[in-house]
Amino acid sequence: MAFEKLKENVLETDVNIHGYIKSSEEYIKLKSFKVLMLGVTYITKMLILGALVCMSLLILSFAAAFRLAQVLDNTFYGFLIVGLFHVLILILVYFLRDKFNGPLLRKFSKYYFIKDDAK
Repeated sequence: MAFEKLKENVLETDVNIHGYIKSSEEYIKLKSFKVLMLGVTYITKMLILGALVCMSLLILSFAAAFRLAQVLDNTFYGFLIVGLFHVLILILVYFLRDKFNGPLLRKFSKYYFIKDDAK
């Protein structure tokens, strides 16, 4: 009698443990999918916005270069000034590149370590 009850309890515990492991595995898969999709959608949005900004800056750079060329009566100097301006911005961003790590880590850690209130 006691053996039968003990055997039933062990079997029930085994079933409960397997159920817990399966639901934990499904939760981890769902959580990983959620975080992955947040990252993918964020990167996709940033790529689209970045492409639009780059095209806009390209057109504005051509406009500025042609305007400077008209003012200076020399197309070469107009494009040279705009090109040097872009090189100056590139150098500035290069030296400030370490300043971007902190905000990026904070932004993505919010997505990765999301606390679920529905637990």
